[in-house]
Amino acid sequence: MLGKALILGILAGFAIWDGRIFGQHMFERPIVLGPLVGLILGDIHTGIVMGASLELVMMGVVGIGAATPPDVVTGGILATAFAIMSGLEIDAAVALSLPIATLAQSVGILDRTINATFLHWADKAADKSDCKGISKAFWSGAWLFWFSSFIVVFLGVLLGSSTISAFVDALPVFILSGLKVASGMLPALGIAILMQLIFDRTNAAYLFIGFVLTALLDMSTVGVAIVGGTIAYIIYQQAVKNKKENFSTPSLSDDLGGEL
Repeated sequence: MLGKALILGILAGFAIWDGRIFGQHMFERPIVLGPLVGLILGDIHTGIVMGASLELVMMGVVGIGAATPPDVVTGGILATAFAIMSGLEIDAAVALSLPIATLAQSVGILDRTINATFLHWADKAADKSDCKGISKAFWSGAWLFWFSSFIVVFLGVLLGSSTISAFVDALPVFILSGLKVASGMLPALGIAILMQLIFDRTNAAYLFIGFVLTALLDMSTVGVAIVGGTIAYIIYQQAVKNKKENFSTPSLSDDLGGEL
């Protein structure tokens, strides 16, 4: 278990770098990390199911500005690992993901507080035109995030396998039932948070189209996705066409210039 804990800790460290070092590649998302955790722990089926379920819950969790959102990396990896190692049911593991991510959020706040020190280092190095000093300050902050994610996941997996198993066995039935009920509500909460960010009058009609297709016509998720992709393709083609027409249409100033 020590080796797997080390691998998962390293995975968490590099996942937390996504969007911070090499650009945003969605490597930190549960839908990507879940299958990887399953592959490492030897249960890729549970990893895929957990990754998809957790993505529904956390798809609206995005760090904007100075806000520190729940840690989707730690929550995703540990919830999936606990589901596999302790035999915890998917519903209960999904419900545990948000408390884990929220607890790990405090570590992220501590990282950001300490990172302010490296910012002052970079300012002083910039005043001296010290490029190496700026780079050192930058990588100090990056490694701080890497190490904190590594240590939390490493200790969680290393100490959590037997501890979590005993904890789950000791839980009353009504608590596990409550976690299952909560897990059914969490995906709706994640989608609601996402809609709050992107919903406006322009795309409201598409929401109702999706509602009609699923609730009234009982269309499958795959069918709705195909319809949505088709609509998106039509909108994209229309946008390209309008852009070409705008470039090809002479402006009023060009017409006047030509007449003069």
